[in-house]
Amino acid sequence: MVSPIRTLPPHLVNQIAAGEVVERPASIAKELIENSLDAGAERIEIEVEQGGVKRLRVRDDGCGIPRDELGLALSAHATSKIAALEDLDGIITLGFRGEALPSIASVSRLTLTSRPREAPGDTPAWSIGVGPDGTLESPQPAAHPPGTSVEVRELFFNTPARRKFLRTERTEFGHLEQVVRRIALACPEVGLVLRHNGRQVFDLAPAGGETARERARLAQLLGQSFAEQALTVEAEAVGLRLHGWVLPPAFSRSQADQQYFYVNGRMVRDKLVAHAVRQAFSDVLHHARHPAFVLFLELPARQVDVNVHPAKHEVRFRESRQVHDFLFSSLQRRLADGVLGERTPETGTIAPATVAASTRASSAAPLTPALATSGGQAGRVGTGARAAVARERSSVVAPAGRVAERPARYQADLAFQHPRPAARDGGGEESSSTAPAAPAKPLPEVGGARPVPRQEEVEAADAPPLGFALGQVNGVFLLAQARDGLIVVDIHAAHERIGYERLKQAWARGRIVSQPLLLPVTLQVSRAEVELLETQRDTLARLGLVIEPLGAETLVIREVPALLRQAEIAPLVRDLLSDLTEHGRSRRLDAAIDAVLATMACHGAVRANRRLTIEEMNALLREMEQVERIDQCNHGRPTWVKMTHDQLDRLFERGR
Repeated sequence: MVSPIRTLPPHLVNQIAAGEVVERPASIAKELIENSLDAGAERIEIEVEQGGVKRLRVRDDGCGIPRDELGLALSAHATSKIAALEDLDGIITLGFRGEALPSIASVSRLTLTSRPREAPGDTPAWSIGVGPDGTLESPQPAAHPPGTSVEVRELFFNTPARRKFLRTERTEFGHLEQVVRRIALACPEVGLVLRHNGRQVFDLAPAGGETARERARLAQLLGQSFAEQALTVEAEAVGLRLHGWVLPPAFSRSQADQQYFYVNGRMVRDKLVAHAVRQAFSDVLHHARHPAFVLFLELPARQVDVNVHPAKHEVRFRESRQVHDFLFSSLQRRLADGVLGERTPETGTIAPATVAASTRASSAAPLTPALATSGGQAGRVGTGARAAVARERSSVVAPAGRVAERPARYQADLAFQHPRPAARDGGGEESSSTAPAAPAKPLPEVGGARPVPRQEEVEAADAPPLGFALGQVNGVFLLAQARDGLIVVDIHAAHERIGYERLKQAWARGRIVSQPLLLPVTLQVSRAEVELLETQRDTLARLGLVIEPLGAETLVIREVPALLRQAEIAPLVRDLLSDLTEHGRSRRLDAAIDAVLATMACHGAVRANRRLTIEEMNALLREMEQVERIDQCNHGRPTWVKMTHDQLDRLFERGR
């Protein structure tokens, strides 16, 4: 027998809504803290007992709620943050649905106490509770400073089936602590206190927009190592702004536990964002490793829809392709500049580049080169320190078109230059644009004196960031003295990255040569992928890949890039079509080509136990200051580290 259609009672409706909003105590903490932030709070205190299951209280010093609006705050879909349909197109608050408080109250014992901030000094605070059946109690006078407190007790007391799904106290508090950490990273101007079972976990003072204090908050929340090693990100274009911090690839992690991305201050987990970030790291990170970052994307509120997920974890961008390309290019440029591109925000001048000698960095997992953009001019100089060094090293054009000599002490040994040799085309003629350059040959044995750099030369204002060579250790490492410390370089790793970047630039300048397959490869695909191929055939042909349809669900691969003639082409094409279907573009071919170039660069780099002269070492240092992504080799390991004067003093206990 079919049951009749009936209207559900309001309390049951709220309990159903609670299934979307309230998963565990951490969900409640998120909703309540976001309400406090929307109320303009400058300090928020969170007190937790038994992981938040027994008791959870959030107190703030925000604008407060008048007595006659306390009941409305606990009513379904009552809010002060939107009033009309048009407001949904430009939401700037973290909450706006008006369903969090009544949903929480339907599965717990909730008490709301508030006193308006602008009320006269003798105005009392008022408190209101919710009965077990969902009925509102009468407001009662209470003692409370300006602001609001929400106390939640006995979570899921009336829904025991859901209470069984809660984990141990430690696990539940771990989730709640992570929520507080995410919000604290997004709001450095707000003071946050977290206590669990009477023990203080966090006591974060407001950073007030000061860089040093923001770094201090990073250290408190993510560890001292993150704060010391993180690179500052700052990029702006087409109405979009990206800022925050990202760890160098050498400090990647085995799990994605330090990835925080915010859109207009809201923590999100978005596939488009994840793909853009992954692509930016693709040429410097092994696929089994994960980058670490705290990044903030700001854009007009009407360009993003935050109303696509009940818990507001996901967003939808109006111009998704533009956002993806902006994120990818901004992060890729910053990673290309590396530590030498770091600038102090106050002055814009080059900051001392410090990379601590870290066991975690030196033991980073090996990596197979993946995606990379191959664009750019040969010898392109990055921002920051590289630009300064380039101005010192580059030739100055004389009035008559003659080229002036470079300063003698910055002259790079020609052995470290990577000329692009001519390649032969099918007709036997030499061509300068059909193949990538061969990797640099190992340095020739060159004798000569080993002069030690003078102190005044090292301390000069125009001294290069990586300083001047002192000598070679164990045939593997180069020691150099910089203005602010001691530089240690892995010679093979650094030369390998230099050769790899030169090869990529040479390959980008030349046209891609395709090679017909003796036996064309057939591929079974879906009808949608065949239709997609028709729209992308010209693009693929420019990349040296000639594919034609051979039926409604069959493709035939006739030509491939010459550099990939030995590669497994069928899986590559399948992955490429998958990327095109999901993201509208693919860099699979670039990734495969880069893998070949990386192998060539590795075999052409300087091997261990080679004795180099001081001139050759200085030439290597000067090349390192110009090459992109020099902070790590093709396998993700660091190419150089620096120990500052302070670190050396601490090592030998000087001044103690």
